[in-house]
Amino acid sequence: MAPPPTLATAPLAQVAAALRRRTVSPLELLEAYQRRIGPAAELRAFITPPGERARREAQRAQQQLARRQAGALLGVPIAVKDLFATRGLRTTAGSRILRDWVPSKDAGLVTRLRVAGAVIFGKTNLHEFAYGVTTANPWWGVARNPRDVRRSPGGSSGGSAIAVVAGLCAAALGSDTGGSIRIPASLCGCVGLKPTYGLLPLDGVVPLGWSLDHAGPLARTVEDAGILLDALSGGRAWKQAQRVTTRGLRVGILHDSVVKPVQPGVSRLVQEAAAALGRNGLRIRDVRVPEMAWTVVTQLVTLRAEASAAHARWIRARPRAYGPDVRIRLQLGALIAGADYVLAQRMRAKIKDAVRGIFDEIDVLLLPTTPITAPIVGERTVHWRSGAEPVDSALVRLTAPFNLTGVPALSVPYGEVSGLPVGLQLVGRWNDEARVLAVGRLIEALASR
Repeated sequence: MAPPPTLATAPLAQVAAALRRRTVSPLELLEAYQRRIGPAAELRAFITPPGERARREAQRAQQQLARRQAGALLGVPIAVKDLFATRGLRTTAGSRILRDWVPSKDAGLVTRLRVAGAVIFGKTNLHEFAYGVTTANPWWGVARNPRDVRRSPGGSSGGSAIAVVAGLCAAALGSDTGGSIRIPASLCGCVGLKPTYGLLPLDGVVPLGWSLDHAGPLARTVEDAGILLDALSGGRAWKQAQRVTTRGLRVGILHDSVVKPVQPGVSRLVQEAAAALGRNGLRIRDVRVPEMAWTVVTQLVTLRAEASAAHARWIRARPRAYGPDVRIRLQLGALIAGADYVLAQRMRAKIKDAVRGIFDEIDVLLLPTTPITAPIVGERTVHWRSGAEPVDSALVRLTAPFNLTGVPALSVPYGEVSGLPVGLQLVGRWNDEARVLAVGRLIEALASR
């Protein structure tokens, strides 16, 4: 039985339903994705492509489906960022240092994927040790945007976003320390969710910034992200989202210095989305959080110090084993004084209090995920009328505040600028993923009209 030609690019929900109905088998599905991986090699989506182990898992899932066994993701191929330990399968963290590490135990979230029946479908490319936003990996290849190979996919979960958008898996697992799920989702044109800090366990994940690291899904649709979140968390956020009434919800449009500058086309799409939400019964209001002006420096000090602590042993003993950009960041982080880190945490508490206060006035915050569309690979500077800004700084400017505060944030594709996708970011209260997903699903529907 041959799978439908579009199955490899179908949403996870549709794929899972086809597997349950047995209109397609896990092995047929696996082969549909694998046929696409070879021709897409220039995108550098994978460090370790799915191999014989994935085939054995698909065969096992096929037997379980034949016995009518249950599992929300039974037989569904899910790619995993190569930062998550996988038992018996090489885990490199995108580095040369760990290039031969084969863990004896799965990360907690990989275990949860297996319990739900997922097929672990290869390990995806990332910025080295997840410390960057381009996925220009010096050891495993410069990743390319599937929408335009001249452009960056973003990072650090670039390979996971590529695999989703290029139809190389049903969905993928990523991590997010300053925007590493949402940035590639925005630049490549898929959905990316950073849940509330601590909702998903991080045991077995190579750390970057202990107080900033999050894990979450990258997927084709908001529904897919919700399904995967529920499987990973053991919760019911997506089930609850389907019962949320969006009419009457208060949506805040952020107007602060952190949002400026932004490409005119991106700004226009945010305005269009806000107007469309208003026409659908949501209440739109402008909001300001002046404390967000401090998020860039607060995030920088926090991440630099924590990352350097995490890598203290290796960066001292083997500095040349790191790529130049990551090595410099780690060495600079070692120079941050303890007093500066403490002051950054005090400012962080003030930012968190301000965000908590704004959610007394609104239910969901709306802003761009990134102020720019995908930059050319190797491009270092964005030129604004007000001056130049490093590309890396521009890409994290609107995502990093929500790692500092730990609130859930969702990136949803909404239109294009000059043929490149634009992501809109929805932010909610702590542990209110259901409402964020509900508004995200509405924006997704509005984008398709």
